[in-house]
Amino acid sequence: MGLWSTKSMASLQNEATVEGEHSLKRALGATNLVLLGIGAIIGAGIFVLTGTAAANYAGNAVVLSFILAGLACAFAGLCYAEFASMIPIAGSAYTYGYATLGEFVAWIIGWDLILEYLLGASTVAVGWAGYFAEFLRKIGIPLPKEISGAPYAFANGHFTPTGSIVNLPAMLLIGLLTVILVIGIKESARFNNVIVFLKVAIVLLVIVFGFMFVNTANWHPFISPNEGPGKYGWSGIARGGGVIFFAYIGFDAVSTTAQEAKNPQRDMPIGILGSLAVCTVLYILMALVMTGLVPFRQLNVPNPVQVALDAAGPGLAWLNYFVGIGAILGLASVVLVMLMGQPRVFFAMARDGLLPAVFGKVHPRFKTPYVTTILTGIVAAIPAGFLPIEELGTLVSIGTLLAFVIVCAGTLVLRYKRPDLHRPFKTPLVPLVPILGILSCGYLMWNLPRQTWERLVIWMVIGLVIYFAYGKTHSKIGRVETTGNTTA
Repeated sequence: MGLWSTKSMASLQNEATVEGEHSLKRALGATNLVLLGIGAIIGAGIFVLTGTAAANYAGNAVVLSFILAGLACAFAGLCYAEFASMIPIAGSAYTYGYATLGEFVAWIIGWDLILEYLLGASTVAVGWAGYFAEFLRKIGIPLPKEISGAPYAFANGHFTPTGSIVNLPAMLLIGLLTVILVIGIKESARFNNVIVFLKVAIVLLVIVFGFMFVNTANWHPFISPNEGPGKYGWSGIARGGGVIFFAYIGFDAVSTTAQEAKNPQRDMPIGILGSLAVCTVLYILMALVMTGLVPFRQLNVPNPVQVALDAAGPGLAWLNYFVGIGAILGLASVVLVMLMGQPRVFFAMARDGLLPAVFGKVHPRFKTPYVTTILTGIVAAIPAGFLPIEELGTLVSIGTLLAFVIVCAGTLVLRYKRPDLHRPFKTPLVPLVPILGILSCGYLMWNLPRQTWERLVIWMVIGLVIYFAYGKTHSKIGRVETTGNTTA
């Protein structure tokens, strides 16, 4: 009872089948879900974070960082797929935690997901603004510095002024995508599908033509000598894996749309695991190309793919404009999926009484959670306009990893508590896979910087204050229990 109350599987599955004015519209098929995941995963990881992770942490072995992060994601993804097929409703890891580990843990996950999606959208919007400004400069339309960058940079533990006033392009992008998301999930998915096809085609062009110009000498030594904690060597590979984990959160976004899938029992596992498999292969190949074209220390720039292509000389110069377009489109689609995921977490928490009912309002015509979509857009635009990308990105990574650890633990708990439940998709090799998911994601968390952990703790303290001040006393399951009923 109270903090550890769980929602019954029967009530969750009933919510998945209820239709009405407060329900979301089921409009997404398996292809939409795979493309939705690719839309979120292929973006900042390839166009920004690969260069940062290689130059600052892993060196040429950034490929191993991607493999390490991909394995952790695979373990977590298998657990996600089991839950998503069993509990096909909005809320992602929040809902799974509520079913297995109790209301208090569910709140922690939900609050964690708010951090993940809000700052995820802000982070990628900042990266998008950098490529957008560079693209305009190349075609002779430079943006004034005062309106095209963060007012502050973070270095050596301090924020320093940059001379900018606001990152206006990042804020405008979030505003435009918020409007698209309010109009409808199906229309948003169509917009995303077009962008995904274009950016994957551009990534494949870079991989195919880039391999023709690779200088294998740039790959030696493959694992650079360690220069301190988290700086090259094996510790650098682990730190790099934690940093680039941000790039993999797309399959979590797929699970937030479970209540809008046409056939969630079949389509959710396909969407989650399919998008993860495609993107891991593309990341590894792209990392090999970039570190093969240019010494990895030169990749610590906002546009590392373009720097790598420039280093190859005229033979690849023609690809630069395509990469600029691909980055602009690719990063925009990631922001779209992040902004799509967050309101559905709000929707699920409001449905359970942990947030005010207004957070669960669905538009009468568009059948979208329009109040929380607009709120998400407004809140995400603020850090996008004023904070540097480095500080936003590490917070998103640690938040994502924490959610994955809890989902893996939830899968293990539910297998032992309720082995009788129908599971359209079953995580293989239980308990090995969930345990490996917990250990691998926990290891990547452990290797993130201390400042990131401190900010996560501050965020969680704020969340606990809100829970005990409002959520606990307004919880619907808590009210049911005070009348003498219990959950299964």
